[in-house]
Amino acid sequence: MWDLSCVDWEERMRQGLPLIPDGLQLNEAEADMGLAFFDALPLPDGLDEMTLGQAAGQWFRDLVRVIFGSWDPATRRRAIRDFFVMAPKGSSKTTYSAGLMLTAMMMNKRHNVEALFVGPTQTISDRAYDQATAMISKSPDLQRRFHRKDHEKTIQCLVTNSELKVKTFALDILTGAIVIFALVDELHLLGRNQHTTKVLRQIRGGLDKTNEGVLLITTTQSDEIPAGAFKDELHMARKIRDGQYRGKVIRSMLPVLYEFPTDIAKDKEKWGDSANWPMVMPNLSRSIHLHDLIPDWNSEREKGDKPTRIWASQHLNIEMGVGMKTDGWPGAAYWAHSEDDTITLQSLLKRSEAVVVGIDGGGLDDLYGLSVLGREPAEIEVTVKIAGQDIVIKMKRWLCWSHAWCHRGVLDRRQSIATKLLDFEAAGELTIVDDTIISLAESIGVIRQVNDTGLLACVAVDAEGPYGELVDALAEIHITQEGGQVEGVGQGYKLMNAIKTSEGRLSNRMLMHGKSGLMDWCVENVKIEPTATAIRATKQNAGDAKIDPVMALFDAVSVMVKNPVASASSGWDTDNLDDLEAKIEAEIARAEANALAEAKAEAVSHVY
Repeated sequence: MWDLSCVDWEERMRQGLPLIPDGLQLNEAEADMGLAFFDALPLPDGLDEMTLGQAAGQWFRDLVRVIFGSWDPATRRRAIRDFFVMAPKGSSKTTYSAGLMLTAMMMNKRHNVEALFVGPTQTISDRAYDQATAMISKSPDLQRRFHRKDHEKTIQCLVTNSELKVKTFALDILTGAIVIFALVDELHLLGRNQHTTKVLRQIRGGLDKTNEGVLLITTTQSDEIPAGAFKDELHMARKIRDGQYRGKVIRSMLPVLYEFPTDIAKDKEKWGDSANWPMVMPNLSRSIHLHDLIPDWNSEREKGDKPTRIWASQHLNIEMGVGMKTDGWPGAAYWAHSEDDTITLQSLLKRSEAVVVGIDGGGLDDLYGLSVLGREPAEIEVTVKIAGQDIVIKMKRWLCWSHAWCHRGVLDRRQSIATKLLDFEAAGELTIVDDTIISLAESIGVIRQVNDTGLLACVAVDAEGPYGELVDALAEIHITQEGGQVEGVGQGYKLMNAIKTSEGRLSNRMLMHGKSGLMDWCVENVKIEPTATAIRATKQNAGDAKIDPVMALFDAVSVMVKNPVASASSGWDTDNLDDLEAKIEAEIARAEANALAEAKAEAVSHVY
């Protein structure tokens, strides 16, 4: 098995070197023949009679050699099954891909098979077909070899009776024919489609019916936070590139990713400097030019941060993240800065002296959000400069862990976010239920777990929400409003203090949170609207943009700012952290055992 990693990719990017790893044992005859076919194809939309060999960037010509050189006709074995290429907008990917598909048809020796070009939209598919047929029209030799079926968007090879079909993405993309080559263009546009993973699996299954089958995915970066199949394929490609799968038996994939080294990608000043752009623009001075890009970039910068980053995602392959909306919550800019991947519910309970649980959620179309907010016992000195003087303030750090539930019907009603929700479910951050009573029961289970440790100070709920069932369920485990353990929190402008406190604490890392793609997405969805005298948090887009777990955090913060104490008189010594940790672990084990016993009893009652 070939090693397809390229662990020195950052240095290669800085020096403008190829991203294809050294030492690949290509079949040179096949590689040279494939490149010769590709190079001889006429450029379809050039002003003069140029060929692809003259017009194409060396980066793509190198890719052509590897695609065909990784097939050995003597042993009938293919060393690389998949290729994942991420290059910026304007790199002529669609035109080069059309030429590559024609080359694959000319290299093919098998009769009565298919090659597929799959575009995410009709426009992109039509563009690819038009480019391929324009190449044929410009060459008498190609006209003798290929027959066009324009009404079917199909090109037939008259030598092997095989067909190149150009299709728009659909669930029924495969028709049962044997597929020897498939190219999926602009995968980032399909990331939000929940069926993309299934279709890619079908395509790979069709290709695996032959020894020579190969899949090429070409794309730019997404102009949204990566999701679904695009996120999965991109992360896999990065792990292979970075050598994380060395020595493991996985499906072979060659990643060719034009993205900035980490230090540049994280610094807007660096990636915004046009002197660095050539690193990620392999087709520079061919199909794209700095003298056109710089004015366009300057225009987008004048429009604000969001248009700037969308432009950068398409032209510089900058990955979109949290805190990029001009009307978004200011705390979002510090969300990633305050992430602590060691925070789990269990570790939060071990580290806290008091805990507030926030709950927020609505009807069947919303998420049911829960945030557990703990306060550490140790005070930390924070130095701030006021009027030229250093002022030392002592604060206790807050820790946040969140989870959410949603009804399965949301996947059908909100198909644009269905892929994201399924991703969050797979990560264990969201539970998709068929009955909302499960959401209530499981949230009560979390609250009971906190309460059994003796750390629960309060459950904070939306004062205007439909929480009759929640209050009744809490009373069953002796958590009541009368006992001061349930507090209704005013919404709208009344949350302003919690919103401002949260963003301030995130900025100085006095509010830390566990790693959660769900919370990243919800934080990104928060929109801040000014009122006559205050501000309020709402959604960026009604319906699709969910923020309930973040609102649950704000509910918890509204109570935590009052410095509540754990309501249970446990007598535990919080100065003796070793003893406290042991007691908490014992209480958690006891609570889990009780819950298991109750579940078994419930099951028995149903049987009898």
